[in-house]
Amino acid sequence: MVEQLQEADYALLALYFVVVMAVGLWSTFRPGRDNAAGYFLAGKSMHWIPIGASIFASNVGAPMFIGLAGTAAASGFAVVIYEWHGVFLCVALGWLFVPVYVASGAFTLPEYLKKRFGGKRLRIYLSIMALVIYILTRITTELYSGAIFLRQLLGWNVYLSIIVILAVTGLYTVVGGLAAVMYTDTLQTVILLLGSSILTVIGFVEIGGWNAMMTKYGQAATNYTLANRSFYACGLPREDFDHIFRDPVTSDIPWPGIVFGATTLGLYFFCSDQLMVQRCLAAKSLGHAKAGALMAGTLKILPFFLFMIPGMISRILFPDDVACADPDKCEQVCGNRAGCTNIAYPLFVLRKLPTGLRGLMLAALLAALMSSLTSIFNSSSTMFTMDIWRKFRRHARQGELMIVGRVSVLVQIGFSILWIPVMEASQGGQMWSYIQAVASYSYPPWCMIFLFAIFWKRTTEQGAFYGLMAGLVTGVARMIVDFVNPAPTCGSQEEDTRPPVLKKVHFLHFAIIVAVVTTIVTLVISLMTKPRPPEKLRRVTWWTRHDPDEPEVSDSEEEIEDDEVEEVPKMPMTNDKYLEELNHPGITPKKTVRRKVYNWVCGISDKPHPKLTDEERKAVRDKMTSLEENPHMKRILDISAFVVAIGTVFLVAFFA
Repeated sequence: MVEQLQEADYALLALYFVVVMAVGLWSTFRPGRDNAAGYFLAGKSMHWIPIGASIFASNVGAPMFIGLAGTAAASGFAVVIYEWHGVFLCVALGWLFVPVYVASGAFTLPEYLKKRFGGKRLRIYLSIMALVIYILTRITTELYSGAIFLRQLLGWNVYLSIIVILAVTGLYTVVGGLAAVMYTDTLQTVILLLGSSILTVIGFVEIGGWNAMMTKYGQAATNYTLANRSFYACGLPREDFDHIFRDPVTSDIPWPGIVFGATTLGLYFFCSDQLMVQRCLAAKSLGHAKAGALMAGTLKILPFFLFMIPGMISRILFPDDVACADPDKCEQVCGNRAGCTNIAYPLFVLRKLPTGLRGLMLAALLAALMSSLTSIFNSSSTMFTMDIWRKFRRHARQGELMIVGRVSVLVQIGFSILWIPVMEASQGGQMWSYIQAVASYSYPPWCMIFLFAIFWKRTTEQGAFYGLMAGLVTGVARMIVDFVNPAPTCGSQEEDTRPPVLKKVHFLHFAIIVAVVTTIVTLVISLMTKPRPPEKLRRVTWWTRHDPDEPEVSDSEEEIEDDEVEEVPKMPMTNDKYLEELNHPGITPKKTVRRKVYNWVCGISDKPHPKLTDEERKAVRDKMTSLEENPHMKRILDISAFVVAIGTVFLVAFFA
């Protein structure tokens, strides 16, 4: 059923888009946008509040509204551990990982691996794999989530909805760079928290409070499920829905997988993923990076109350839709024979919120969608441009890098759209389970390699590379088997003929296996190969981050230097007069309207950048790599991180 918005809803939506576009486009006029540091790292000038808001908003995304709420509607509390894991991992990001990344002076994490291990293959391999992972787990799910909401709202085709979403999202991201992303993320975090808080309160009022929810959820199923419990057993709520730690063998989220497997996923996602780390690298100081990470970690406590609880309430209110157990009926309700729990959150919004608030919540969902997409686009374009393109175009001008970064986004979008049908059919139609399954097959090798890189100086490039190869083969083999052999849909009479590696080994348990394989291979080969000399490990490990000297670089490992000398981009042959004026000192060239628009969109400046002296270059690098902290602020941050961690431990223990 298509739900309808009223005039007040459209008015709020229009106001939201005007404000977001204004903030995003305003940020495009900030200085430094016409060079790589300004575009990709916001000029290393960001305050802790936009950093924390951007990490949170980038992590939340539309899959939280759709996937996290949908899995809570299907399964109960256990999925919250993915969020509360994030509290500890955000602290680890700020306190353990970021100091090493900052000290190394790397723009991107593939560049960090290049500095840590030398060689080229690790850097290029991580860049390519990260782009593939973004397509499989991030861009695809974000686009699909937004399309689900617009389908419920307007009855639009999934792909038409995606085109609209991309048109709205792409402009200020492609034009503005990281600064535009982080400023708009700050605004959108406020909208997210406000809108979802209102929905949670309305939900509790609707069903009669916490105790009523706990009682009613246990019976939230369709009439035909309740009438034939044996046949439609998969359509009933789980008996352990109110537990986080569940049976290690028979449950949907086994506790060993949560404790060990999910930790490897989280360590990669929060501490080694360009999407998260890039925000901290944009901080004006290490203190601001820590404070931003801690702010994001604190906010990670909230999704349980703001997304999961509304998802469970939606199942109580609309069991015939959300809890459908018959494939034919599910297809009528949401167009997906595998199940309809993904529509729990948008259905609640569209059917229960009053006029005006529906528009606010649609704005909140679009805010989540846009903030995540913009962050993904910026981070992926950074890696492709700085770690892949510059390997083929070693002396590419700044203008070329700006254009390549933008074009790479369009290519990723195309592949993501093609992957959507595969994602729809995977993991019983539960988007969150699909995301975590793909992550379980691809994240653990990278998690282990970054841990080795930072905390074990003896790790060699050969050990890291072949460890990754072993982990990749192990994970991809399971992923292929998973996609080729989907589980039978709920309510169908199909026999489960999947291989035992799928039926009996949960994907979180398989993440542990992948991590162990990677660890063993890395350890053995590192001990069998020549260690990297100490002079090449300066400022690239936890133990050497404070070394005063730069790491020694051999001729084969020299980085491409950006000397800030920018040649004037060539214009088409029809604009020879423009070039002629540029060649005469003292004459200010006249720019055509077309030229001004081209420069603004592509982030190009016609003014040559002055060449920096060695002293000026050293001063810039010292700022980029400084680990200096205010002692008073450091003490406050350490105490705050401890308090937040203890509070999260209490919550996990209470619901365990």
